[in-house]
Amino acid sequence: MKAIAMPTTLAGACIAVMFLMASAVQADISRFFGSYVGSADVISADGSKRPRDMSVEISGIKNGFRVNWTSTTYRANGTAKEKSYTIDFLPSDRDGVFASAMKRNVFGHDVQLDPMKGEPYVWGRIEGDMLSVYSMFVTEEGGYEIQQFDRTLAPGGLQLEFQNVRNGNILRTVSTFLEKQ
Repeated sequence: MKAIAMPTTLAGACIAVMFLMASAVQADISRFFGSYVGSADVISADGSKRPRDMSVEISGIKNGFRVNWTSTTYRANGTAKEKSYTIDFLPSDRDGVFASAMKRNVFGHDVQLDPMKGEPYVWGRIEGDMLSVYSMFVTEEGGYEIQQFDRTLAPGGLQLEFQNVRNGNILRTVSTFLEKQ
């Protein structure tokens, strides 16, 4: 009987540890939960500026979190272009590093996209009061493009720092405060 009871106890202990780890992840990310809005000028490599409205919502999901953001760019002719993205993140084997779960494989498991197929490789990281989201693309020519969104907790909201880099050249930057709603 003891040989049977010991593995059952061990299995129970493992389940308890996994539950506590999942709870710790939720507690750490929950500091960022909420809806935030703001405006900024996007600065291009040539120094030109284009106004943009931004919003982000960060919320919990089972075993992880979701980041949903929208960006509205205003053109000189008075028209606007809106883009929205939603990405779920799940804990990885590394403390504070999260894998994106952007599609399901044939077995129904959440998996990351394939940058060799022109899809973005996305991951997130929490370091102190900063939640960073990275998107890396392999260009058609075999180069790279990476976007980095740093969202740092600040009184009343988040400080957003964004940078878009292609093959070592900065294409666009944004720095703005997003107010918590």
